[in-house]
Amino acid sequence: MRFVLRRLGLFLVTLWAALTINFLIPRLMPGNEATAVLSHFKGVNPAALHALEVEFGVGTDQNILVSYIQYLGNCLTGQFGLDSARVPVMTTILKGLPWTLGLVGMATILAFGIGTLLGIVSAWRRGGKLDSLLSPLLFILTTFPVFFIALLLLYVFGVTLGWFPLSANYSVGETPSLTIPFVLDVLGHAVLPGLTLVITTSGGWIYTMRNNMVTTLSEDYVRMARAKGLSSWRIMLDYSARNAILPNLTGFAMQLGFILGGSILVEYTFSYPGLGYLFFTGTTNHDLPLQAALFLFYTLAVLVCVLLADFATAWLDPRTRDA
Repeated sequence: MRFVLRRLGLFLVTLWAALTINFLIPRLMPGNEATAVLSHFKGVNPAALHALEVEFGVGTDQNILVSYIQYLGNCLTGQFGLDSARVPVMTTILKGLPWTLGLVGMATILAFGIGTLLGIVSAWRRGGKLDSLLSPLLFILTTFPVFFIALLLLYVFGVTLGWFPLSANYSVGETPSLTIPFVLDVLGHAVLPGLTLVITTSGGWIYTMRNNMVTTLSEDYVRMARAKGLSSWRIMLDYSARNAILPNLTGFAMQLGFILGGSILVEYTFSYPGLGYLFFTGTTNHDLPLQAALFLFYTLAVLVCVLLADFATAWLDPRTRDA
């Protein structure tokens, strides 16, 4: 119970710090948010500028403590104002969230699963073909820029072979529904961006898991399991892999948190309307309410996933509960 309370306390303090930083940064920068939003317009009406200043809480005589309290209240209730299209920010975010969860979420889980499994087998059969060829190849691919892999896949499978669509989340003219043709159309559009993410991230998980497994295989309890005559599968999975995967859980949790931010480069390259693409367009349009809301959304996602990883680690390894 003490472990749970410590972790929850740390979670709340970190979340409060993130909220405070998000509140202070725009107010400490030169100029103000209203001027930034209207900077690409000519002949701005002073009344419009004043209205935006009131909405953002800048350029007015309002007490900063009062503004801070109102800001915290708005964050707790999900009231982040209107975006550049005068649509509620939360409405805009909730439209892009399912696409990011479906694409980047599944790709990250697949990359972690593939990388972890191949890392376990590579360490168990060190020096074999898998360890000598496939693992280094995937690791080399992770060093390539994400946009390079994306453009290469687009050219080969989209332009040259014409197997998959080049952009968007579904075909123009299609009506979203739960029918089989529409689902297949969505999956077809997700193949290339999803494959890009799997290729560029699985190599890192392979090497991390392999190194953890190599260290674990030299432990005394693994030698004892061998001496007891346990099967190779049980030693590899129950004794070695279960302990070797523990350091990866926190990293995987952080990666899951970043899923909600989407992979900006991938979503932009494929014009995929997830949160990453939304953040890019919000930046180019000086949509500060949208940027601030997405920042808090990403922060909360990472914190929640790391908290769950701490609980999972404590459940798998009771020794960590005293840390």
